[in-house]
Amino acid sequence: MTEVRQVEGASAPTQTAPRHDRPDGPDGESRVRELLGRMTIEEKVAQLVGFWEKEDGEAVAPLQGEFGEVGRLESFSRHGLGHLTRAYGTRPVDPVARASWLRKFQSELITGTRLGIPAIVHEECLTGLSAWKAATFPTPLAWGAAFDPDLVTEMAEAVGTVMRTLGIHQGLSPVLDVIRDARWGRVDECIAEDPYLVGTIGTSYVRGLQSQGVHATLKHFVGYSASRAGRNFAPVHAGPREIADVFLPPFEMAVLDGNVRSVMHSYAEIDGVPVAADPTLLTELLRDRWGFDGTVVADYYGVAFLNLLHHVAPDHAEAAVQALTAGVDVELPTGDAYLTLIESVRSGRIDEALIDRSVLRVLRQKLELGLLDATFDDEPVGQVDLDSPEHRAIARRLAEKSIVLVANQGVLPLPAGRRVAVIGPNADREAALFGCYSFLNHVLAQHPGVETGIEVPTVLQALREELGAEQITSAVGCAVDTEDRSGFAEAVAAATEAEVAVLVVGDHAGLFGRGTVGEGCDRDDLELPGVQRELVEAVLDTETPVVLVLLTGRPYALGWAMDRCAAVVQAFFPGEEGASAIAGVLSGRVNPSGRLPVSMPGSAGAQPYSYLHPTLGEGNEVTSLSAAPVAPFGHGLSYTTFGYADLTVSDTVPTDGTIRASVRVTNTGTVAGEEVVQLYGHDLVASITRPVAQLLGYRRVHLEPGESVTVELSVPTTRLAFSDRTLTRVVEPGEVDIWVGNSAHRAAQARTTLVGDVVPVTNASPRWTTTRLH
Repeated sequence: MTEVRQVEGASAPTQTAPRHDRPDGPDGESRVRELLGRMTIEEKVAQLVGFWEKEDGEAVAPLQGEFGEVGRLESFSRHGLGHLTRAYGTRPVDPVARASWLRKFQSELITGTRLGIPAIVHEECLTGLSAWKAATFPTPLAWGAAFDPDLVTEMAEAVGTVMRTLGIHQGLSPVLDVIRDARWGRVDECIAEDPYLVGTIGTSYVRGLQSQGVHATLKHFVGYSASRAGRNFAPVHAGPREIADVFLPPFEMAVLDGNVRSVMHSYAEIDGVPVAADPTLLTELLRDRWGFDGTVVADYYGVAFLNLLHHVAPDHAEAAVQALTAGVDVELPTGDAYLTLIESVRSGRIDEALIDRSVLRVLRQKLELGLLDATFDDEPVGQVDLDSPEHRAIARRLAEKSIVLVANQGVLPLPAGRRVAVIGPNADREAALFGCYSFLNHVLAQHPGVETGIEVPTVLQALREELGAEQITSAVGCAVDTEDRSGFAEAVAAATEAEVAVLVVGDHAGLFGRGTVGEGCDRDDLELPGVQRELVEAVLDTETPVVLVLLTGRPYALGWAMDRCAAVVQAFFPGEEGASAIAGVLSGRVNPSGRLPVSMPGSAGAQPYSYLHPTLGEGNEVTSLSAAPVAPFGHGLSYTTFGYADLTVSDTVPTDGTIRASVRVTNTGTVAGEEVVQLYGHDLVASITRPVAQLLGYRRVHLEPGESVTVELSVPTTRLAFSDRTLTRVVEPGEVDIWVGNSAHRAAQARTTLVGDVVPVTNASPRWTTTRLH
């Protein structure tokens, strides 16, 4: 039986994506234009701002305390309202009661304002809906580690279903920033260091969320993750080629093939120009070249930051003029800057036509979402399970597929009956399983005493369940990020009495300095935080075999641990079912199949760095500092082994054609397992320097012991495109090395030659590799 898939497991895109099920015919367009024609300037501007009801001490956005209150919701929305900001995700609220309140508020907008237009309700949904009692899935870095677009689509569908039930229309996800520096705090929000992996996984998320009638929002357009020295909000000095070839492709895929309905601008300033005030990116590229026709929304306070942080505007009024002119349609979370547009129009500071342009985009979005026909007179939401068994099953499968076995000297899986000491600051801590934008770490951390609201077994609890409580002893050893070593003696004693020590170390995700990773929680080194390395070394000195389990939001420099530890397991904030997934991997119930979505660096000095480097980026005798990673992009071990044979690749391919690659993969071990087949290429000679390795396609396959499958990959030559010396994206003729393996390292290789003229890349060019099994 032959199985065909597009995008290594995701549903097949058309090259010109059909527009989301919106009424974009003449009737719909005439309707929104007629509505616009009846609006006063106050009513127009009201559609371009949000309202955020927040209280003192609730800091979930950058510099939030710098902005004053904007009044009560009732008076603020008297002319209507564009967006209602985070109705569920600002503080713990009962979802059913809040849905009832929201329904009443929307009904009052319809009956109590002159035009009767409801608001778009938006929420964070990076690891599931960011709301009290809602399922919390693995962080996006774990999505990348799973290499499974279909499962990410399934997760996003589940999230979208809950959001729509609660009256939420727009989700502020996914993050499509390509990882460039592991010191950056927001790495845990990102998918991978490879643009193609980011694009395929991110677009799959967009499709899943939007299939349920919830609009996705791409973040952060563009270049945000290239900040200097990995500092949040730091200037970006990436060249136009790096922007075009590394940072833009995931957004291009989500716009052209995912038909995403919203984009959020980046806080970044690129070579001195803030993105929020850059029409070249927000209008000429996004709309004129790519044809995006959704809404561009501001990252929180990003318009005001043109005045307060970038200093390209002397006041909020000028900041609003610059942002609106550049192409930012809606100011979020409130109207600190855009409310000044009313006076700016009256004084002639800005042409009202620019306001009309954005208002039409918002009205079209509301028409798509059904808001212009909504009455909110249906039955209120009854009991709703935000953490259903179905959601937890998806969370469990995604967590299991994301766990990466980085090293194993034969100690794993743990044989039955072993005495195990479970040690470390993340062994018995719920928050250790979640990323920065999880509700638990993002919001509940500021509400001590409020229950978690969902069932979250810790790693210690899961191992007791998995291995038997009588086999387990435990000790904390130290906290995540302190200098306190007082618990070392207890940890050493526990390890000494055990046959195996499982050390669960890593991060605590938080905001703006409240964590070791997360927004505003950057690092200037890549050592484990606090005294955790000392704890590990103290336990290693007992000579008890150590299984090092990393619960982190970034890769750390672990060269010192790879040889000394009996095994190293990497889990990137695996969510509410993550502890069970980790326990299953350690016991052997789960055969690990995750792959590193980001290189594991040798040191912080290797940053910024990724596997996408040219020859001179590798180091060697020309420098005394090696940039070689401890473990490469795509690496991950299994409890079985896989063999590759019979790699065939097209000898010659037209520059506007398709590279056909085929390889036989066999499970040569004794247990069933899943392999992530990865196809790479290297352009040997080009008009500009090219990476020594570039992911061209991938496919996850399940194989029973002794079973073989032939994986065929059809790679459009545009997967090898780049911006030439004129900054035109092209495919050039020439020789290309092609190889396959379970990481960026070569298991089997071949060579092909692209022949013909130089071919420019267009919107119609194919972007996705297709795969077939037989």
